[in-house]
Amino acid sequence: MTREFILGVDLDGVCGDYTAAFRAVVAADRQVAPETLVDARTWDFAEWGIHGPEEFDRLHRLAVLEHHMFRTMPTLPGVAESLWRLSDAGIWIRIITHRLCVNWGHAIAVADTVAWLDDKGIPYRDICFLGAKPEVEADAYVDDAAHNVQALRAAGNPVIVFDAPYNQAVEGPRASSWAEVEALVLDWVSERGIPLQSTLPGLDEGADRLTHRVTHPWG
Repeated sequence: MTREFILGVDLDGVCGDYTAAFRAVVAADRQVAPETLVDARTWDFAEWGIHGPEEFDRLHRLAVLEHHMFRTMPTLPGVAESLWRLSDAGIWIRIITHRLCVNWGHAIAVADTVAWLDDKGIPYRDICFLGAKPEVEADAYVDDAAHNVQALRAAGNPVIVFDAPYNQAVEGPRASSWAEVEALVLDWVSERGIPLQSTLPGLDEGADRLTHRVTHPWG
């Protein structure tokens, strides 16, 4: 019996636009225009004048606990649609995120994350809140953080690098859109000889199917 193909999917910078969401918080804290905080940033946000982990931790805590960034973060284009197509094809979507890094804020982080996934119509079979991603069993991963990509590959895992200014030194395979992620994943599934499924009859089309079922339970 052929088992399912498990795809480990990061959230921040891969499904959600962390840079845009965090920019709004930092701009409000600094009382500056958001456009003064550049897109072409490094991992530590040094270009935004954030110097050292203590300053980042203060701003990140503010973003999570007071601004509810994990509930309001914009999605990256096409993420829900691509993940639904992959899920419909029989691929197990496993969300893997390191969001429990704010002490005494875990309840807010978890609740806002789950609410955001539902609100944005992003499908998943299970969700893991942890930082050590090589410990999670998946057949392939999508991540934007260079240290995660390197650790996952060191453990023998195939990883798609979701393109960002701060990960340009990392070797591919690389995707700059969710359409490209989808194509790479389908190629890997095909190479392993795992048959793809067709959408089951009676299921709604589109990424808003969860919202439709909640608001229109009888059809």
